[in-house]
Amino acid sequence: MHFTSQTSSNGVIERTFTLDDITGVLWSPESGPTGAPLILAAHPGGLDKKAPGHVARAHSSVTIDGFHVVSIDAPGHGDRPRNAQDERWIAEFRRARAEGSPSFGRILAAYSASVAERAVPEWQATIDAVMALPEIGAHVPVGYSGMSLAGAIGIPLAAVEPRITAACFGWLSAHDALLAAAKQITIPIEYLLPLDDKEIPRAFGLELFEAFASTDKVLHAFPGGHGQVPTDGRIDTRFFARHLGPPVGRPAA
Repeated sequence: MHFTSQTSSNGVIERTFTLDDITGVLWSPESGPTGAPLILAAHPGGLDKKAPGHVARAHSSVTIDGFHVVSIDAPGHGDRPRNAQDERWIAEFRRARAEGSPSFGRILAAYSASVAERAVPEWQATIDAVMALPEIGAHVPVGYSGMSLAGAIGIPLAAVEPRITAACFGWLSAHDALLAAAKQITIPIEYLLPLDDKEIPRAFGLELFEAFASTDKVLHAFPGGHGQVPTDGRIDTRFFARHLGPPVGRPAA
């Protein structure tokens, strides 16, 4: 991991980094005990690690909960160029969406699965690198938060990564690969479901929520379209604080 810049404001230290071909950013408290939980904050499709809303949520986790938050650009996003196949898939599903074609869901699922296949090992390498930092450590609780494409990455990641102990997902279609991965997940889950999503039928979201093997899972369904999440307090914002807990100090070696 190579840090390329560092800034500090309002109690938050922001460090951008590269890790092989991965570009990312780590937000941390300016002060506080060691052993603070780590949130893996993945961005939705079409955005990047420094999208304004994404940064605002990261800052909130740092300043309110005292957590560390790390985000990386998904393949073909942010500082990472798309490959030729990504360009073809994106052109195809944009055309299918504009035409109202039923092939939209199939194309989007194929594209999402391709990105996830590349992104899962990248997230595992990022976890390794961040937890090797002395100010974080190898024993901190880890949560994952990701909607839409980030959820399509996070579900297969959580299915194979035992260091993730709580996760928040949403805005996802229930294709076979995600359903199979969800059936392997037993950690606490929070799932956000916009009821008026014109791109992904609500039945798909319900099917995926049912597939999670977790006994501790909650569904937040609300009026609104794809990407619309209420900000008036109806959605639980304390999920990770409850399941990952406050900083407790690093365990003795």
